[in-house]
Amino acid sequence: MNGASREALAAARESLNSLTDNTSVDAVKLADELAAVTALLDREVSLRRVLTDPAQSGEAKAELAGRLLAGQVGGETVDLVSGMVRSRWSRSRDLVDAIEELTDGADLIAAERVGSLEDVEDEIFRFGRTVSSSPELRAALTSRTAKASAKTELLHSLLGGKAKPASERLVTRLVTQPRGRSLENGLEHLSKLAAERRDRSVAVVTSAVPLSDRQRDRLGAALASLFGRQVHLNLDVDPEVLGGITVRIGDEEINGSLADRLDEAQRRMAG
Repeated sequence: MNGASREALAAARESLNSLTDNTSVDAVKLADELAAVTALLDREVSLRRVLTDPAQSGEAKAELAGRLLAGQVGGETVDLVSGMVRSRWSRSRDLVDAIEELTDGADLIAAERVGSLEDVEDEIFRFGRTVSSSPELRAALTSRTAKASAKTELLHSLLGGKAKPASERLVTRLVTQPRGRSLENGLEHLSKLAAERRDRSVAVVTSAVPLSDRQRDRLGAALASLFGRQVHLNLDVDPEVLGGITVRIGDEEINGSLADRLDEAQRRMAG
């Protein structure tokens, strides 16, 4: 993507991250709904041209998208897509490509939440190696005459119960909805997205009451010092924490009071 589309995609990624910071948002459902929107706009060329027409105001395009999608997908998906059509896009196809990337991103976020993102990255890479070493498998997965249901069944026999659910979902969607991409390029892109996601450390923070902005800033700085990298905070509230706080980053969990942990971090920073 170039120019305006690159900026619009960056803004859309931030919107997805902000939306899914709320752990009550179902990331898998969001991915399914975004995939449906991708398929719709990929099929309806005239519609995507209207939604990316620079002569139309952003609000008018957002209102149109809202009317079309209302009742078909959830409010979170409507909000995301409406925000995207408010942006300027260099090409109408770029909008569809961006929604597809957010679809994959939502599945990766779902994997991240359960601590399996690293596994998903590895499984996608290894599946790509398997495909490259098996011309017969590649032919079956890329056949233009084979039905999507047959490809899905084949992938389930290969990945079901052996790979993480997110890996199977990502690969199945790529194979059944390639949108002109080669299988190899698609798998490489998925691996890149997973790797980029892993570089963005995320801490799931559960506290008894909502944290103030000052507490969030202090906690973010403390965790960055403890782990040696920037950490994004996903905040959740659970009254049963009883005034304390729980922080989980990947498989690592920190339990203790907010004050104690911050004081400990500050002492380490001072040392």
